[in-house]
Amino acid sequence: MTRQKTYLVISALGEDHPGIVNQISKTVLEHGCNIEDSRMTVLGGEFAAILLVEGKWNTLAKIENALPELERQLGMTIISKRTGERATGRNLLPYAVDVISMDHPGIVNNLAGFFAERKINIEDMATSTYAAAHTGTTMFSVHMTVGIPADMHIAGLREEFMDYCDGLNLDAVLEPIKG
Repeated sequence: MTRQKTYLVISALGEDHPGIVNQISKTVLEHGCNIEDSRMTVLGGEFAAILLVEGKWNTLAKIENALPELERQLGMTIISKRTGERATGRNLLPYAVDVISMDHPGIVNNLAGFFAERKINIEDMATSTYAAAHTGTTMFSVHMTVGIPADMHIAGLREEFMDYCDGLNLDAVLEPIKG
């Protein structure tokens, strides 16, 4: 019988400065736990991190007790929540979605609406803006991973998605994740 893993999701937000990742990861390691998954980035002048920390219930409790002091030391807002393993009941196919267009309001909301209407879960998403090479026009880029139900007709979905994006003047790709 396999042991049910126990997790703590930690979210940290605060002014960016060197050493944040070092202090957070050191706290996790010193309390006998492991960072199993994480996303960390600088947004504007703020550092944002979300970590999935795995450990025994008592070692996770030690981290929970250490978080107020870590929050004080780093000058950040830190919250945590216990969680379990992700349910794997649905048969989902992982697909990558990449979209690029001139930046304008509503792109993320339009894409999210398309997938929500079809009961397709967005599992991961990263967006960014950048200046186009020759013109300097502000461009917007979206990369997401979606879980498409295995019984869904992929060719029909892809055609629908491409038509939808064409109507919004979005350059898009929907392809299976390989590997």
